[in-house]
Amino acid sequence: MSSGDAGPSTPSSPVTSRAAPLFPERFLDAPSQRLYALSFGLLLQAIKIFDFLQYLFSSEGSSNPHYGTKWLLVDILFCVLLSYLRIPRLNYATSIVALQVLVLAVLDGLLFGGIRLHIFGDSTPHSSHDTDSVSFQSAAGMSTLSSIISALTFGLLASEGYAGRDSHLAGQHIVRMSPISTAHLNPYSQRFCLNSPSSTVLIPVLLNNTNPTSLRYSITPLGYTESSGGKVDSVTLSARDLKAIDNARLEQLQVAKTSPQRQDYDDYDDYDDEYANDDSGDSQSSLPRLQKTQSLVHIRLSKPGILRLRDVSDPSGVDARIIYPSEVTIAPCPQAQFVDGDPLARGDNIKCAAAGLNTLDGEKDVRLDLSIFGVPPLSLKWFKEINGRREYFVVEGIESGHISDSEPSTPTSSPQEVRVPLTVSAEAFGAHIYVLESVTDALGNVEGLSSSWPPSKSSDLSNSKISRSLQVLHRPNMAFKGCGPQKPASLRTGSNVSLLIHTHEADDLDSPWDVKVRYQPPTDESGKSINKRLRPWQQIIHTLPGKRDLNVDADAPGDYTIVDIKGKYCDGDVLSPETCTVVELPKPAAEIEWKRIHECSGDTGVSATLVLHGTPPFHVYHRMQRDKEPARELVKTFHNSRGEMTLQPSQSGHYIYSFSHLSDANYNRVELKGPTIDQVVHPLASANFAGSSGRERMVINSCSGDSVDVDVHLGGTGPWNLELQLVGPKDSETISFSDINTSRRRLQIAVPKDVNSEGGSFDINLVSVSDSSKCKRVLSVPGVTVNVRKVKPTAKFYGRDSQRRLVTLETEQASLPLRLTGDGPWRIKYRIRDHPEQIFSARLESANDYLRVREKGVYEILEVSDSRCPGTVLGQGSSYEVDWVPRPSAAISSNTEAVYEPYNGTYILPPVCEGQGGHVDFDLTGRPPFQIMYNIARAGETGGTKLLDQPTFNSIQPRTRFQLHTSEPGRIYYEVKQVGDTAYPLSKHKGVVIPRSDRPLFEQEVLIRPSARFASSSRLSYCLNENLVPQDKGISDGTIILQGTPPFELMLSVQPLAGAERFEQTVTVHDSTWRLDLPAFTFKSVGPHQVTIEAVKDASRCEQTLPDPQERSIWVDVAESAAIFPLERREHFCVGEVPQFQLEGIPPWTIGYRVNGKVYMQEAKQSPFAFAQQQAGEFKITSIAQQQKMCKSAVTDLSFAVHSLPSAQVGHGNRIFQDIHEGDQAEIKFSLIGEPPFTFTYQRSELSTRKGGKPGKVLETHTATGITTHEYSIFSSLEGVWTVTSISDRYCRYPPVQSDRVLDK
Repeated sequence: MSSGDAGPSTPSSPVTSRAAPLFPERFLDAPSQRLYALSFGLLLQAIKIFDFLQYLFSSEGSSNPHYGTKWLLVDILFCVLLSYLRIPRLNYATSIVALQVLVLAVLDGLLFGGIRLHIFGDSTPHSSHDTDSVSFQSAAGMSTLSSIISALTFGLLASEGYAGRDSHLAGQHIVRMSPISTAHLNPYSQRFCLNSPSSTVLIPVLLNNTNPTSLRYSITPLGYTESSGGKVDSVTLSARDLKAIDNARLEQLQVAKTSPQRQDYDDYDDYDDEYANDDSGDSQSSLPRLQKTQSLVHIRLSKPGILRLRDVSDPSGVDARIIYPSEVTIAPCPQAQFVDGDPLARGDNIKCAAAGLNTLDGEKDVRLDLSIFGVPPLSLKWFKEINGRREYFVVEGIESGHISDSEPSTPTSSPQEVRVPLTVSAEAFGAHIYVLESVTDALGNVEGLSSSWPPSKSSDLSNSKISRSLQVLHRPNMAFKGCGPQKPASLRTGSNVSLLIHTHEADDLDSPWDVKVRYQPPTDESGKSINKRLRPWQQIIHTLPGKRDLNVDADAPGDYTIVDIKGKYCDGDVLSPETCTVVELPKPAAEIEWKRIHECSGDTGVSATLVLHGTPPFHVYHRMQRDKEPARELVKTFHNSRGEMTLQPSQSGHYIYSFSHLSDANYNRVELKGPTIDQVVHPLASANFAGSSGRERMVINSCSGDSVDVDVHLGGTGPWNLELQLVGPKDSETISFSDINTSRRRLQIAVPKDVNSEGGSFDINLVSVSDSSKCKRVLSVPGVTVNVRKVKPTAKFYGRDSQRRLVTLETEQASLPLRLTGDGPWRIKYRIRDHPEQIFSARLESANDYLRVREKGVYEILEVSDSRCPGTVLGQGSSYEVDWVPRPSAAISSNTEAVYEPYNGTYILPPVCEGQGGHVDFDLTGRPPFQIMYNIARAGETGGTKLLDQPTFNSIQPRTRFQLHTSEPGRIYYEVKQVGDTAYPLSKHKGVVIPRSDRPLFEQEVLIRPSARFASSSRLSYCLNENLVPQDKGISDGTIILQGTPPFELMLSVQPLAGAERFEQTVTVHDSTWRLDLPAFTFKSVGPHQVTIEAVKDASRCEQTLPDPQERSIWVDVAESAAIFPLERREHFCVGEVPQFQLEGIPPWTIGYRVNGKVYMQEAKQSPFAFAQQQAGEFKITSIAQQQKMCKSAVTDLSFAVHSLPSAQVGHGNRIFQDIHEGDQAEIKFSLIGEPPFTFTYQRSELSTRKGGKPGKVLETHTATGITTHEYSIFSSLEGVWTVTSISDRYCRYPPVQSDRVLDK
């Protein structure tokens, strides 16, 4: 709500400071700094609005955050930081900064409840529980300066007194029953012991409802009797001592947290471990959480004994009740260890199996001694681990033997040291480990001895105070593997063989092993050595590290025997086979017998018979040398001990045959000294047709001449004589050729007469051949078939000279008819006459095939051949012409009125008005009907063009009329993109477009039609007798928007709704906008008037465009004066109530009113209108105006009185705590503020379960009526929180009753 008498506020001008900005302008200029600073400020205000919405809609019972305090601090920091940055034009003086902080603080108070104006009548969700809120009221204004500071700072600087959550219902009286104080020694039943004489333990004491000033306890020595002479000590700890102990404990725990490894066990005990991390999950789960009334103190002890808690005193002097049990026993921690001097500690911790047996000997038991210390009787837990497998044992009832039955040991006896024997048995092979696990005394103290024992490296452990280790090893067993007396090892001459000695059973700890091996050379029947160069020997061989097997290299035949085995700790046993016999393998040999092969022409080769000695398979290497040529080495494989081989060269000459090497399964290429043979070889004569292969006959085609040429290949020694046989269709003929001196000869064979004259086929066969030795050899080889043709193939295009022409569509395939003779398939070569350098070829399958082409031109056949012979091209039919159907085209008709622009090749048409018809004539060529596709584009505002449409129209005539696009103004461009006809329809040739350089282009300017319309249909308001002129320069109502080419002539008319008089006027406008300004017209009557745009013209003289009828006119409301009437006649109202008024006239209204003599102004946009009463006193309506403070009238008889809301306080508005004992009563005082008589309601609730929390469930509610005094008291002996929930006086009630009233802000 804005104040009406407040003068116009002018923003404070920034102080021009000579100081430079904090951030120099060379890094960030001043405008950018202002932009960032103001943007950050606006961001903060946006977040503040979001918090306000959360605060506004939060429920009454929810715990709202202190939004006001937060935003007060944020706004102060922003203003101070902005001043510190010294940004130009944002650098204000200190007083202005303080004013900014004050304004923002008031704004935060209005938004978040620090300052309440009672606009909502305290009916908002937070009206009844806003903390530290204040109301600016006349009757109950701010009473003290501290309350004002508390309101502006949202409680940051508030006094210590409790003002409640509501200024009208303040205070609480809390009555509590005093509980009984208790002390519990060792509440968690823990056990404590001392690890060493210098260590200490902390004994907890749980206190409930007490703050101790002193604590007294006593220490009784263990085993104390009156006759023992011991002393019972009594110790008293003050509050300072208890606090020092607790501080030292916390420091020790903090050190334990930060240290990488745990401290020595002597420093703190099991109880300290549980408290080492107060925030850890383990400690929280192992110990219960303390209640709010409970606390924990500790007693530090450094000597054993029985601790008894005697008394605990608090400041009131009342001793706390000691809870049973009140004592705890602290003893030295039990200990256990092995006694030095046993065999295992002396190093005798490795045992071997018995000789010849894989078991231990009789000395398998080992005695160990233990020393155990603690309060008897003691129990010991230990385990033995054999090869990773553990077994646990427990020994109980351990105590010294001198204790008599008459004096049995008790838990309070003195600690003792007991010696206990422990006998262990090494029954299994492997690693034996004996570890002491834990020891427990009579008090239940358990001392873990092997907590750091590593379970995975038991073999590497050495003997210590809590462990002993023993290794039981196998005797190593070895024997030869893969060799024995019945399976000797084979030895090649000149090489060696590796003999493997395999370890069957042994332990790696016993490695390496020493193996004694003996060698005995082979002997004859009499026992003498066969080879005197070989002598017997004996040596020790060591195994390699990490290896269990041993390799012995044997280079001589004989017997190798394992004599003895010895490991690092144990002697071994020799298993069978202990002897390996090595036999030397003989080299392979051969017995060879040669035999010559002789025929009529002489020697033709040799054959050899071989008897082979050795291990098959055998590989025989032999050489063959002809005349002085280099010798060739050949190899042949035999799988038996006897074999034959034949050598028959194909060429004559002097040959030498010899054997070089022999290989078997054991030896490779052993030199073979076999017999050598030489001979002069004359191979047999042979002949076959060159080019023939296998058993298939060769076919030759003869296309011309009386003879055919046949190539013959001859073998043997020349000269040769050859006989051939010609077999025709009817007869045969034998032909002889003599004195042939070359091995390859071309023979000319005459074609038989009957075949030569008519064509056909005949066969040529080889009959016999003889060489220089005159040995005639009959031949049986495949012959030759000759096919004789007398007619050549031909090719030509089919058709007469005038008919050999074909017209097709562009890129369509054309089929040219051919006529071919001969035997298919045919292959032709052709070309296009205009491109003679490009030669094409085609394969044709039938005599009436087609040549398929796609390019236009004259095609010529160059060559032709069929499957047998080349042919000829007939000259009269060697060419064929292919042509294309021309594509359609379009051009602008010559009689079209247009100007051609050669720069861009476009036609410029005369300009037309928008919507006026126009056309262009086109001349078309092609096969009708035609289809034309073109682009329509308009010039854009940024210089480019925008495509409007891409239509297609059809025409059946060669000249067509092209309709122009004039429906919208602007520069319109036309471009013909594609033209189709019957031959080239657009549906089948979408991708073929006219090149851009050949496209018809034309353009036209379409002039916009003039138009005029009102920019807004908002109604105008005028008073009676005013002229029709603009009212406010900042308001755009009544603005007319004009389109077209200025200047404009605008005709307007004004017509009253209830009158017949009509006013018209024509004005000239030189701009595109014009505000309604008709000073010649005066409003003479009350009611609506209609202003209408009758006509408009511009410089283009185009016909105007008729706008929407709703945009052609605007209504003007003419009124006399406004009035205001109350909806209810009352003389008394309360602060926060909302009286409503009926408004008459035209909105918006401006209402003037006075509160306690101060004048305000308020704007109303609808009727009825409500005023929220904020201050007590006199409220009076003084004036009312309508239509933005127009037609103002005075109001003289509308006023009423506003009364303050009553208040009630418990304990004078403070929070009072009162503790009473059972049977006592507490006095609860109520202070009542307002006009008596009073009626108020109070209640008692459960105490809050947490500090500072809200009261719990309501237990009882009472109402007191007719109270005429301002003070009222009650007495109660019940525990709870007493508060006031409502109060009413003579005029008002708080909280007010909710009503369905509408508040217009």
